[in-house]
Amino acid sequence: MPQKTLFLMRHAKSSWADPSLEDIERPLNKRGKKDAPEMGRRMAEYNVKPEIVVSSPAHRAFRTAQNVAKELGFEKADIRIDERVYSWDSDSILDVINSLEDKYKSAMIVFHNPAITDLVNELTRGDIDNVPTCGVATIGFDTEKWSGVKKGKGELIKFDYPKKPR
Repeated sequence: MPQKTLFLMRHAKSSWADPSLEDIERPLNKRGKKDAPEMGRRMAEYNVKPEIVVSSPAHRAFRTAQNVAKELGFEKADIRIDERVYSWDSDSILDVINSLEDKYKSAMIVFHNPAITDLVNELTRGDIDNVPTCGVATIGFDTEKWSGVKKGKGELIKFDYPKKPR
């Protein structure tokens, strides 16, 4: 039984309709607005609820976090935005995870590719080609401290995404 559970989620599908927007400002597109609550409902069906949600400051990631959190009964106001999560580097995300407060047994991080695919594979020694938009990997760790979350030490418990057959 894992002592720490990590939910790594890629933001939902974003819109490229307005080329004048900076990357960080891009909103969710129609599919993203549908997929994020759907993935939240699926997570609720698995009877999981993170104790803390940390999101990239990018609009598409934060809106994904809000939509998923709502379905899980997590207060949207309690979602933490961490500038370090707006990264495409898996080591930066691992630093955020390692700095979480140990009082939390479970945490969800909502961020970007390629960092998410890299981190899922690095933590679990997996071979996932790509974490699709709004995909979530549930990873368990046999450690009492978030600083004990290390590459190769995680167990992939579940991997789900909107287009995955149910």
